[in-house]
Amino acid sequence: MSALTGKVIAVAGASGPAGQAVLRRLAAAGATVIGADIDPQRLDAAVDHVRTAVPGARISSQVIDLLDPQEVHDWADHLEAEHGHVDGVFHLVGGWRGSKTFFDSRIDDWDFLHDRVVRTLQHTSLAFQPALVRSEAGRYAIVSAAAAHKPTAGGAAYAAAKAASEAWTLSMADSFKKETTSADGEPTAAAAILVIKALVTPEMRAEKPEAKFAGFTDTADLAETLAGLWDRPAAELNGQHLWLTAR
Repeated sequence: MSALTGKVIAVAGASGPAGQAVLRRLAAAGATVIGADIDPQRLDAAVDHVRTAVPGARISSQVIDLLDPQEVHDWADHLEAEHGHVDGVFHLVGGWRGSKTFFDSRIDDWDFLHDRVVRTLQHTSLAFQPALVRSEAGRYAIVSAAAAHKPTAGGAAYAAAKAASEAWTLSMADSFKKETTSADGEPTAAAAILVIKALVTPEMRAEKPEAKFAGFTDTADLAETLAGLWDRPAAELNGQHLWLTAR
């Protein structure tokens, strides 16, 4: 039995390349996985792929608009009522907008990233925080970017969105420190931030076999790191930046 056996884990942004890799890795380890996305066709394809790759996978899907806070809260309540507990939530909703220079930065790029990256994170974290507090080993994780720590002139909107996401997640981590304790007084839940430069898929490597993809993180490595969050104590993970690229 793996550390994931019996765990109930929700993955937001499940139809993207990272989401698909994470769904497959979690299902293979024996977790009950719920993939969520707004695009029903892409989500169905992602879930069907996992069922083919992992016979007997305990996986289901939920079409949901993460910009609707009530819809997200209802989903969180439903999952906990159905399964008795929710042990993990991974927010893998991404997006990128940028410009050639700082002066060319567009405020509508910020509006797009604020909704897609920040607002969806706020809704999922607020909706699932109580369930993760009640879990014996709750884990919440987001994927951030090195750009948040070293913004470029043309990446103001993107860097700002990622930085805001990190700050929000660190506040959630502080709530876990205060609201979840084991017999020895340590937190039982953790919120962590995975930091990457960019992601690379097997398909990308196959299309450009000569490319180095320097500093990029393979989606399989990202999935492995997320699956390994239950192998480490919550106190060790909570509020931490886990760098998957050079600092």
